[in-house]
Amino acid sequence: MSLPDLVLVALALAFAWSMGAHYTGACMGMAYASGSIGARAALGTMAPLTLLGAALLSHSVLHRVGHDIVAGGSLGTEPAIAVIGAAFVLTTLFTRLRIPTSTIQILVFCLVGAGFALHLRIRWDTIAHLAVLWVLAPCLACGLGWLFTRLSDALPQWASARRAAANVGRALVVMGALASLAMGANDVSNATAVFLSTGLCGPLPAGLLGGIGLALGVLTWGRPLLERVAFDMVKLDLPMATAAQLVQALVVLAAVAFGYFTSMNQALIGAMAGAGLARGRQTIDTRVILGVVRGWLIGPAAGALLGWAFALALRRW
Repeated sequence: MSLPDLVLVALALAFAWSMGAHYTGACMGMAYASGSIGARAALGTMAPLTLLGAALLSHSVLHRVGHDIVAGGSLGTEPAIAVIGAAFVLTTLFTRLRIPTSTIQILVFCLVGAGFALHLRIRWDTIAHLAVLWVLAPCLACGLGWLFTRLSDALPQWASARRAAANVGRALVVMGALASLAMGANDVSNATAVFLSTGLCGPLPAGLLGGIGLALGVLTWGRPLLERVAFDMVKLDLPMATAAQLVQALVVLAAVAFGYFTSMNQALIGAMAGAGLARGRQTIDTRVILGVVRGWLIGPAAGALLGWAFALALRRW
């Protein structure tokens, strides 16, 4: 393995590590905030499931990102270093500032920016399909969050209040675990799909290596964002939180099944908004949600600019 290949692998692992930390709140934040699980147990549950999803369920998404965004399906090692380096810097910055954003959109627009700098042909049809999915996923999640919350409210309450709360709390932990599995399958391609683009390895080792990075990020730096996403944006009770977490996992896994990836945070916040609307608009903290939306807008623009700058600097160097 050449020195540039080693640099690319190191950057991809660093990016995966940063993403693992970034998405702890999106996967296990509500279970932790509700008191259904402790922080250490939440991170310990999330890490192996994230690794499992990345290693076994990510192959179609890895192929999509690795071969369908740049025309011809191949990317040189140096351009890949610029893309992953820029995406790693931005994701780490957002994590440091405790701002949930879409690492998927950061990665794609870092690739677009590098493409402009290096005169690569970008497959805009693929990006258009992804953009449509990025718009539809939170909207679908919002509708399903509303529906599942209303269905939960309509169910008869046969058990005692204490037993019902315990059962819903356990269900919320299970939904967080399912979301962790979905995160590994959905997001590992951000870091290691370039291994396929450069011919470094196939989807199984790419998923496994990226999954290890994700799991390490969860365990070593996951706690800060564990507390950020859940109840800062929508005031949820346990049934609402369970519905929102289930919807997030279902929407993301459905996208992965068709070989696409979408934002974990956008799916969750859409589902949280729908759950809030089912109980009354006053449950939604619009100010905080708008702040997160601004992060989503800044992320792609910053990704394109930084990807362009990194690629241009690397070419001149």
